[in-house]
Amino acid sequence: MTIEIEGFTDVYSGKVRDLYIPTDAVSLDDAETLLVVASDRVSAYDHVLEPGIPGKGELLTTLSLWWFDQLTGVPNHLVGSQDDVPVEVAGRAMLVKPLDMFPIECVVRGYLSGSGWKEYQESESVCGVALPSGLASGDRLPEPIYTPAFKAELGDHDENITFERTIELVGLDVAERLRDLSLEIYSRASAIAEAHGIILADTKFEFGADRTTGEITLADEVLTSDSSRYWDAEAYAAGDRLASFDKQIVRNWLSAHWNTTDPDAGPPPELPTEIVERTAARYRELLTRLTT
Repeated sequence: MTIEIEGFTDVYSGKVRDLYIPTDAVSLDDAETLLVVASDRVSAYDHVLEPGIPGKGELLTTLSLWWFDQLTGVPNHLVGSQDDVPVEVAGRAMLVKPLDMFPIECVVRGYLSGSGWKEYQESESVCGVALPSGLASGDRLPEPIYTPAFKAELGDHDENITFERTIELVGLDVAERLRDLSLEIYSRASAIAEAHGIILADTKFEFGADRTTGEITLADEVLTSDSSRYWDAEAYAAGDRLASFDKQIVRNWLSAHWNTTDPDAGPPPELPTEIVERTAARYRELLTRLTT
């Protein structure tokens, strides 16, 4: 549920974020500034769950802003400062410039997990990238790989695609720049995370073109617990490849208590207090460990 913000009009509500434009803008295309608000909502298996995770919106926004500061030299969509954010959403919103977004989820994987692991088991490749035989779930890859996805319409699943398909969608020059930027950012972020005892297993980025200059610009949230898979390096070395700093706790509980693949299963059950608290604690721990 969105909230009323003085000076802004709500124009879009996603699973976890809401988008506002200034009230003097005629439409999204006309707006010179956007307000992106991160809610406390949590989603899994394409469903928004109840209750939300207290403080999640602020934690993710704080982490995104911290990462934008670390990624010097990479153009991003931020404008103004946090002092300019409306008081109603202070701490969990960003003022950004509108971009012409590319329909590509720019995914980089340094480790074999999630949908990449499932695809590897079938073809020993991920998004057309051939990988060595004999890899196990959670293994570190010989080098990070770029495995893009096509951004689906609201309510549909993103579709893993090959690099050749991205060329068809956005052209060779843009496709190469998106790939190279994504790999560069992942490499920089991974090194920073490792210095804090954390593994950045995989992540996804979104980019758009600046409407004035055409410059490819990093957008949306970046390197958060919702867009990335982080593991505890010490636990990983001890053989635990499930100690993640994200909503995996929610996914695990939901898959054990609800049929996630049956379209007739009805609405998902309410999350227990313990699961909500444990998930919030993992989000907080990641932010604390990375930024201190």
